[in-house]
Amino acid sequence: MIRAEWTKFRTVRGWVVGMAVSVLVIVLLGLLYAAGSHSSCMQGTKEVPCPAIPVGPGGEGVNDRFYFVHQPLTGDGSITARITSMTGIITYPPPNHDQIVKGLVPWAKAGIIVKESTKQGSTYAAVTMTGGHGVRMQHDFTEDTAGRPGTAPRWLRLTRQGDTITGYESADGAAWTQIGTARLAGLPETAQIGLFANSPGDLTVKQQSLGGSIAQMRFTQTTAEFDHVTVQGETSGSAWLRDEVGGTRNVTDWEKYHHPGGLVQSGDTFTVTGSGDIAPLGAEGGPTPAQTLTGLLAGLIVVIVVAVLFITAEYRRGLIRTTLIAGPRRERALLAKAAVIGSVAFAAGLVAAAIVVPVSTAILEGNGTHILPVSAPTQVRLVLGTAALVGISAVFALALGALFRRSAAAVVAAIAVIVVPQILATASVLPMPAAQWLLRLTPAAGFAIQQTMIEYPQVPAYYAPSDGYYPLSPWGGMAVMCGYAALALAFAVHRLRRRDA
Repeated sequence: MIRAEWTKFRTVRGWVVGMAVSVLVIVLLGLLYAAGSHSSCMQGTKEVPCPAIPVGPGGEGVNDRFYFVHQPLTGDGSITARITSMTGIITYPPPNHDQIVKGLVPWAKAGIIVKESTKQGSTYAAVTMTGGHGVRMQHDFTEDTAGRPGTAPRWLRLTRQGDTITGYESADGAAWTQIGTARLAGLPETAQIGLFANSPGDLTVKQQSLGGSIAQMRFTQTTAEFDHVTVQGETSGSAWLRDEVGGTRNVTDWEKYHHPGGLVQSGDTFTVTGSGDIAPLGAEGGPTPAQTLTGLLAGLIVVIVVAVLFITAEYRRGLIRTTLIAGPRRERALLAKAAVIGSVAFAAGLVAAAIVVPVSTAILEGNGTHILPVSAPTQVRLVLGTAALVGISAVFALALGALFRRSAAAVVAAIAVIVVPQILATASVLPMPAAQWLLRLTPAAGFAIQQTMIEYPQVPAYYAPSDGYYPLSPWGGMAVMCGYAALALAFAVHRLRRRDA
């Protein structure tokens, strides 16, 4: 029966052309988006290419900017320091937006760190005091382990044994509590060890009267005071080196000249000032690979129409009786159609995604628009997941066609529950909670399979669907869509068994 249904599909020119058109739509719209995107940066009064996005050990794009006071450490060793105070500034916060105020954002950080080098994206482990989340041990940008809550003063310690880093904290410098360990696979024999300070932006979100919202991120800065700083192990023994890791990338002249990072050393006391963050890069870093699939919704509509016609054309012409006579077990006929249309749609989605994602990415990079890096498994999941999304949507549309037995009604229903919720949720026309519920409860949840952005509790950001953040995990969202398709197909089978063609 599958062979028979495949023969039907490939012998109807309109259906074959429709699937080819869906591939062309996805590819051409993606290429047009890439060709029309250009970026450049200013260096003084000169326009220059924007620097590449730093990449962390896991292949993800990262923020890696902080003020670093360090020495080279060869082999095993440790650093111990007491952080006695943390202060900071927040620029022009609400409600008046008219002054720079004193204060710390919750994820302002200062502490001790072991890092491969001063190169952005290099592997590291740090024990840090935060503005509002107590002591934390963080490593390689994505990993975060909570220590005890509270504020400075607090003693901090990092020890290195080979590529294993262990973090400790203490209230008095005598009784120590282990926070966690990290294994840094890329850590060289000689690494950099020292003190650091930074502060991510101050995030506020303003809701619009007609739905949607505006997120604002303002410059902040942290100043931390350290004493009792000791380093054990083989070091240079010379003066402390000073570096602003990340330099002045994406920094305004006002920030650069009026609020620079730095070190003030007075005897055994170190006062370190810094801005920025050490964390995964979010939507603010640039377009994601999923955005190269901007033509997917248009292509999906074409697929839905073909899938519906694949079943309703037989009802309209009375050919369904012939199909059921050839295969008296009615559910087999419908399941064979679902297997054929799902496989064809999957193949169409796979061809389109496999072309448009790498080609559009290359065009964007050539135009100076750096796309957010993702790991190789994420790239594969994006391409295969997009193909699965198209295939499952086709099966769902076919099932609706079998239920309604009318082309127009089935097409409208499929678009209304798959395409429309995705548009409403990602177009910033709904409040974020409403957008998130749409992407939890409708078949549009399946679009989460394209998610390359990850929400991290330790990273302040506006995690909205419009910026590529979905409320469900990639496979969780796909499971919701598969559930809808399976349910619709089950109802269609039930109706086909109980009612004559």
